[in-house]
Amino acid sequence: MRVEVLTGAALDAALDDVARLRIEVFRAFPYLYDGDLAYEREYLQTYRDSAGAVLVGAFDGARLVGAATGTPMEDHAEDFAGAFDGTGYALGDIFYCAESVLLPEYRGRGVGPRFFDLREDHARAMGRHYSAFCGVVRSADHPLRPDDHAPLDPFWRKRGYAPLDGVVAHFRWKDVDAAEETAKPLQFWIKAL
Repeated sequence: MRVEVLTGAALDAALDDVARLRIEVFRAFPYLYDGDLAYEREYLQTYRDSAGAVLVGAFDGARLVGAATGTPMEDHAEDFAGAFDGTGYALGDIFYCAESVLLPEYRGRGVGPRFFDLREDHARAMGRHYSAFCGVVRSADHPLRPDDHAPLDPFWRKRGYAPLDGVVAHFRWKDVDAAEETAKPLQFWIKAL
């Protein structure tokens, strides 16, 4: 398995595979995302439009089995950047690490840390001072929460990230067990680079 940074045309060529990975991986708890390819293509346009975007791909041979994305914070969804209003953080100092998706059978092989390392390296090369991401917040008693669910908080803390109190974005999507989209809270985490 290899993990490599894709930008420009290589990033663009991989986005349909990223869309399929997002739909498959985010269907599981805690995201419970009932996605479709048309929406994904529109959402991923951000990475085509941002000169500072990065895609870190994990490949098994020629097959993309995992992906992590990032953009300068000011290039990402307004809903996400707006969560930083009044925090004292300048958007131009923050690199946003967006999704990290990896098929379950490839987990536990060190890909997650590489995803963060390579995106953080990209952010530093751009002169960014902070790396941030957000994760969906679900209740401890959510009916679709698996008994063996292990939150990623310890992994994120080990990487040097901490939650930003009160910095929460809201984003809408349809859950796998719902008929309509609803807004979900996403807690931001940040790390000084």
